[in-house]
Amino acid sequence: MFEIIKSGGWMMLPIILCSIAAMAIIGERFWTLQRKRIIPTDLVPYIWQLHRDNKLDDATIRRIRMSSPLGRILAAGLLNRKHGREIMKTSIEEVGRQVAHELERYLNALGSLATVTPLLGLLGTVGGIIRVFSDIAVGGMGDPAILSAGISEALICTASGLAVAIPSLFFHRYFERVVDDHVVRMEEESLRLVDIMQGNREDA
Repeated sequence: MFEIIKSGGWMMLPIILCSIAAMAIIGERFWTLQRKRIIPTDLVPYIWQLHRDNKLDDATIRRIRMSSPLGRILAAGLLNRKHGREIMKTSIEEVGRQVAHELERYLNALGSLATVTPLLGLLGTVGGIIRVFSDIAVGGMGDPAILSAGISEALICTASGLAVAIPSLFFHRYFERVVDDHVVRMEEESLRLVDIMQGNREDA
């Protein structure tokens, strides 16, 4: 492996750095965007029970806000539950936009890596081709070993750039879909809670 990397030339260094950054982002996003961490299954029933028992005090709402991103959104509505449905809904939407933005953290960087690494590979390819023609200009076509080194450098850089870019692009699209699903689910849970607390829907 070291020999392959060495044969790829100096452009392999930024490609390797991009691969490390991409793997770090993918691992962090897998951990952070777990459904149970974003939308705990027992949170909304717990809040409904507290509401029925008249136990929604400020300390309880603070604990709910700190529990998860969904808890942060619901807590914004709970703090304004005495001001009517529209105020509750508005406060939930404002915090929801902030939470959605935080869930998309690092995704732009991952998308940028997916775009940049093929270009780095292409730059390495161009450098390898330039090296081939330079060797031809100096020594002619007589020594295939001299030419193969430049061609090898070009092909290795291209393959390495694509090897980093393809999974980066795949996971970028995947995490975007995960975030969209989480946002839709949190919106559904929030609006359901608003309707129940304002008497517009029965708790099933």
